[in-house]
Amino acid sequence: MNTETKHILEVGAGSNSRKIAVRKLEGSSPGVIWLGGYRSDMIGTKAEALVDWAKSTGRAALRFDYSGHGESGGKFRDGTISRWLEESLAVIKNHTKGPQILVGSSMGGWIGLRIVQELNSRAGSGKICGLLLIAPAPDFTSELMEPGFSDRQVEALNNCGFIEEPSDYSDEPAIITRELIDDGRNNRVLTGLINTNCPVRILQGMNDPDVPYDHAMRLVSHLPSDNVTLTLVKDGDHRLSREQDIALLQRTLDELASCQALPINTPAANTKAPPSTI
Repeated sequence: MNTETKHILEVGAGSNSRKIAVRKLEGSSPGVIWLGGYRSDMIGTKAEALVDWAKSTGRAALRFDYSGHGESGGKFRDGTISRWLEESLAVIKNHTKGPQILVGSSMGGWIGLRIVQELNSRAGSGKICGLLLIAPAPDFTSELMEPGFSDRQVEALNNCGFIEEPSDYSDEPAIITRELIDDGRNNRVLTGLINTNCPVRILQGMNDPDVPYDHAMRLVSHLPSDNVTLTLVKDGDHRLSREQDIALLQRTLDELASCQALPINTPAANTKAPPSTI
């Protein structure tokens, strides 16, 4: 069976340079690309399941860590959406061939939407043939973080440039910087129509304490002209990493991989399915 190879990609120049750790599996198109969440890495349960699926189907697969995450270099507190987007685009440019399906988890869903916007504005239009978004958190800095900041946190951001908060997913505190918040405003996508020009599948837990499922519903309202399906998992949490969740993820990949060749402008493609609940 095909095995992954490890690579290091240097992104940026001078003091802005950082080394991005990449794992690549050769295979057929469309390939799949894993986009992790905020403070997560590329060796989590869902990322591993994506690679397992690719191996079993003969597809190419690509995963990597953003700077300040996992095996990559750089400091986490230097991270912004623009910085992680730049790294994602560089990895895609240097390590993929042919059409790709983006699989974005939480913040990775936001990064995925920004990747599509950037590529569709360049010669790379058509590179992304499908989007699978898991508990997507577009615009989370302004929509989910900022409204919950206390006066003390706002003061700390303004005076110190960062705040530290306990994390439910790590023993280390979560560091939120003013630069992350400011940069997030410049990368908002829930401001108008998001023309992905490809099928979109969204998996969302209804018991998600971090990204409420109405956030996914709002995202759907910004995808009016694409082939979009939202699946609500009634007892699902933010991670969606249980055995049944992984099976749903892999079934959805099967669907996207089979429908990727459909012309986007056909009547069948320009439909928006109502949410299904499982």
